[in-house]
Amino acid sequence: MKLSRRIMLQGSAAVLALVAAGPVPAQGFVPSAAMPFEKKYVDVNGSRMAYVDEGTGPVVLFLHGNPTSSYLWRNIIPFVLDGDTETASDYRAIAPDLIGMGDSDKPDIDYTFADHAAYLDGFIAALGLEDITLVIHDWGSVLGMRYARLNEGNVQAVAFMEAGIPPALPAPSLEAMGEPSASLFGMLRSPAGEAAVLQGNFFVEEVLGKMAVATPLSQEVLDHYRAPFPTPESRKPTLAWPRQVPIAGEPADTAAVITANGEWLYSNELPKLMLHVAPGALMPPPVVEYVKANASNLEDVFLGPGIHFIQEDHPEAIGRALRDWLDRLPG
Repeated sequence: MKLSRRIMLQGSAAVLALVAAGPVPAQGFVPSAAMPFEKKYVDVNGSRMAYVDEGTGPVVLFLHGNPTSSYLWRNIIPFVLDGDTETASDYRAIAPDLIGMGDSDKPDIDYTFADHAAYLDGFIAALGLEDITLVIHDWGSVLGMRYARLNEGNVQAVAFMEAGIPPALPAPSLEAMGEPSASLFGMLRSPAGEAAVLQGNFFVEEVLGKMAVATPLSQEVLDHYRAPFPTPESRKPTLAWPRQVPIAGEPADTAAVITANGEWLYSNELPKLMLHVAPGALMPPPVVEYVKANASNLEDVFLGPGIHFIQEDHPEAIGRALRDWLDRLPG
């Protein structure tokens, strides 16, 4: 059986092994539905991009995916800012809202991967960010790894979770993705998918709100995620993203990016932290095991049960593991 098929079966033995290893224990942190940080704004390519910018010190750049925003990181950033001791290092946490998402502008563009990459590159340049440590998720992982691959001298380390990487992507076909992914992405590429996303806000209401979290989100949290997408036109980015997932070679440019990202991920020596859950979505246990076997200078932390938006299910565990790893990075 080809690996591309096996990874979608989410091997039960691998799941049991991860569960037996035990998740990161919680220590009493109470997550907040409120956004604790004020947004700042910067002009990029003729549009305004919103972002969180807190603290001082080495730059830690948080990149979200679809259909989220910097709000995804609200309960994780505080761990980066506040060390456990007086001698703990300080960090500068920056989390942009990708163009068309969160509080960033929604220009009249196609919202292809190339569009997002151009705006991210422009954002990093506009803020003059240097010596970056990336913390990346979902499409933010593809954007972040592309940036790291093309700007290795400006990236110090990479922490990733539920990332779009080989061997899971690019997918050779819809059928190779297995169920329920094959049905979901087939629908999203159809007129029915366009109606579901643009008219019904499908990615917020169904994928984020129900399908891809271990525990359904509260209405207060969902309202934060709903706010950027009040109309069908405003939801255009959330429809464009799933249609950028490379399946059977299309879109070719995105397939090429993810393939190149994989070659970079498995060949470079940058420090890496992989945070993962079971059963996962983009990174089920067989993908996790593949990464562990093939990526050098890698640490991994199993968080516990989860699907895709693991920041909502495990904010404390992610925050503590990330802070511990940051404090142990060279330099």
